[in-house]
Amino acid sequence: MAKLSVIARQAKREKLVAVKAAKRKALKEAGDYIGLDKLPRNASPVRLKNRCKLTGRPRGYMGKFGVCRNIFREMASDGKIPGLTKASW
Repeated sequence: MAKLSVIARQAKREKLVAVKAAKRKALKEAGDYIGLDKLPRNASPVRLKNRCKLTGRPRGYMGKFGVCRNIFREMASDGKIPGLTKASW
């Protein structure tokens, strides 16, 4: 499990990106790069990192499911992901 401070920081960034998205789009269309520079750094969507929704793990993220590979395997084995079965031959 990731540190709670890291998870909280990521959530704060996501909220800031959502709030400033419209302003960022307007400034880009107007070509006002000085105005873009004055926006907070964390308002840029590039600074977001994909993290597991359950553990906050940044690596091994599976975008289609929103979880990391470890949790995905546990959920698949437990039958919590519909339409997915463990292959065995």
